[in-house]
Amino acid sequence: MIYDLIIVGGGPAGAAAAVYAARKRLKTLFITHEWGGQSVVSPDIQNWIGTKSISGEHLAKQLREHVESYKGESLQIISPAKATSLSPSDDKVAIKTEDLSASNEARQAGGKTFNAKTLLITTGADRRKLTVPGAAEFDQKGLTYCATCDGPLFTDKDVVVVGGGNAGFETAAQLLAYTKSVTLLDNSPTFHADEITVNKVIKNPKMKALNNAETLEVIGDKFVTGIKYKDTKSGKEHTLDIQGVFVEIGLVPNTAWIGNAINVNERKQIVTDPKDQQTSHPRIWAAGDCTDALYHQNNIAAGDAVKALEDIYNFLHASKKK
Repeated sequence: MIYDLIIVGGGPAGAAAAVYAARKRLKTLFITHEWGGQSVVSPDIQNWIGTKSISGEHLAKQLREHVESYKGESLQIISPAKATSLSPSDDKVAIKTEDLSASNEARQAGGKTFNAKTLLITTGADRRKLTVPGAAEFDQKGLTYCATCDGPLFTDKDVVVVGGGNAGFETAAQLLAYTKSVTLLDNSPTFHADEITVNKVIKNPKMKALNNAETLEVIGDKFVTGIKYKDTKSGKEHTLDIQGVFVEIGLVPNTAWIGNAINVNERKQIVTDPKDQQTSHPRIWAAGDCTDALYHQNNIAAGDAVKALEDIYNFLHASKKK
C-alpha cells in the first residue's frame, strides 16, 4: 500500500498537519513516539494562541485528542513508534519504523516499512541540557529552557541566562520586559551572538553579560535560589542570588534517522524553502524545530506545517504535481 502522505512527529507541527491532511481527505499515516513536543514539560504556557494559559501536559493531550478525532479511513495513527530510516526515490518515499510498544524481541527483529507519495518531517528537537549539579534537580523548578513559555512567571525576579549565542541574547531581551535583572553567563572569551544584538541588549540598565563565566552549579531548596560560576581567567568562584535560570546552549534536532537522504546544515537541521517548507527532495517537506527556520516556537511550527500541507496537497492534486 502507498499512502498519499506520511507525517513523522507528534508536536504542534505534526498535529496541525495531520488535522489539515485528514480534512483534505489525503490518505495519511501519522507516526509519533510521543505527543506535545518540547513544551510538554512546561507547567504554564501563556502564548499558545487562543488559550490564555495551559500546561504542556494539557496541550499535548489536546493535540492528541484533536488528531485522534479524525482517525479513520483517511488518517491512520501509529503510536508509540518512531521512524528509524528514510529512503526516498523518484516516485515514492519509504520509511522504516520501530514499534515502541512491542517486545524487545520483536523490536530486534526489525520494524515495518511504509511507503508514501510524500513525506512531512516534524520530529522537532531536544534542548541541549545543562549538566552541572542541580540542573536536573531544579528543571521546571526555577530552571527552564523556554523563555517564551515561562518568562512571565519570573516577573520582578533576578534571573540568569546561560549561553552567549544569539539565542541567549534574544532570551535575555525577552526577559528584560518582565524581570528585575538579567545576568548572562558565557563560558567563552567572546560572545557568539551578532555584535548588533549584543550591543543593543547590554545597553539595558537591568542587563549584565559576563564572558569567561563557567557555570558550576544550580543552587536551591524547593526552587532555584542561586547559581555558582567560575571566572575562568582568574579561577575565582562566585555565587549569584537569583530565582530563575534560563538555559540557551543550543538545540539538538531529531534528524539522525534521515541519514543523507536530504540536505541538512552544519547543525543537522533540515534545510527548507521558507516559501513552502520543501526540502532538497521534491517529495519531502519539513516543519518545526527540526528545520533551519530562523525562529522556533509552537505557533510558528504549527503555521509552517500547515503551509507545508497546503503545498503537499498541490503537489499531489494541483498545479505543482510532477
